[in-house]
Amino acid sequence: MIVQLNDVIKRYQQKRLALDHLDFDVNKGEVVGLLGPNGAGKTTAIKTIVGLEDIDEGSVKIFGQTHNGKNQAVKKRIGLVTQELTIYEDLSAYENLLFFGKLYGLRGDALKKRIEEVSKLIGLEERIHDKPSRYSGGMKRRLNIGCALLHEPELIIMDEPTVGIDPQSRNYILEFVKTLAKDSDTAIIYTSHYIEEVEAIADRIFIIDEGHIIAKGTLDDLIAKIKGDHHTMISVDIPSKKTLETFKAMDDVKDASLKDSTYHIVTLPGVNVLDAFLKTLGDTKILQVYDKQPNLEDVFLMLTGKRLRDGEVT
Repeated sequence: MIVQLNDVIKRYQQKRLALDHLDFDVNKGEVVGLLGPNGAGKTTAIKTIVGLEDIDEGSVKIFGQTHNGKNQAVKKRIGLVTQELTIYEDLSAYENLLFFGKLYGLRGDALKKRIEEVSKLIGLEERIHDKPSRYSGGMKRRLNIGCALLHEPELIIMDEPTVGIDPQSRNYILEFVKTLAKDSDTAIIYTSHYIEEVEAIADRIFIIDEGHIIAKGTLDDLIAKIKGDHHTMISVDIPSKKTLETFKAMDDVKDASLKDSTYHIVTLPGVNVLDAFLKTLGDTKILQVYDKQPNLEDVFLMLTGKRLRDGEVT
């Protein structure tokens, strides 16, 4: 186990609980997604893991060692990718990597070799001598990640690493994260306001609210927690209000609506009435039938009562 937080309590101004008996763990080679609304405690949890915040109660162990921010040997094994870009625009990408490599204690041929490896990892080897001012937003984000990888950390914390970039660059970074964890056994903590990113890359997901974990598990585990109504979508060529009323009057149907040419039928969980739906449609030409499957956003909304969208909670 790379990260282990047990019953962690952090108070601000002796009153407000930022972390309320927080339990959190990350294993070797695992990507853990950390989701939560603004003010939920994500940033405080990250600062606690890195060693930038002291805790009031509980325990923090990183690589099996108690961590309080003073253990430099532990800190050297952690890479932090911040939401804010921490690169220097007046230096070339190579010079940025050189600067951060020296901060991590790398020197000489070992540093040059590592810069070459990292520049390939982040896909910037052909533009490595350009200044970031000539980069796109996505390229700057990749350089930002590269600066945190030079010392080959065993734990990488990525805090909103794709803010404000184009979809192509976002996909590149997501694939990079998955490959990095798989190929190097690096443990990765990934936070994002884009729920679909966490869905795509996380082995396990932790949802934090009001300073404590309210749900955790694989994506399938979390979706299984939703024991709500079943939603069936049926698209037809010629919809009918009469058919809609027939659906509404059927046993086990809680609600039915019609939008454009698609019926949306809500039934009780565990009830299969698809045959009855199809029989009701008779000779009507059916274009598509599908279930509306719950996703991580549905879980998040159910547990927190809030939506997570592009950096804002609504």
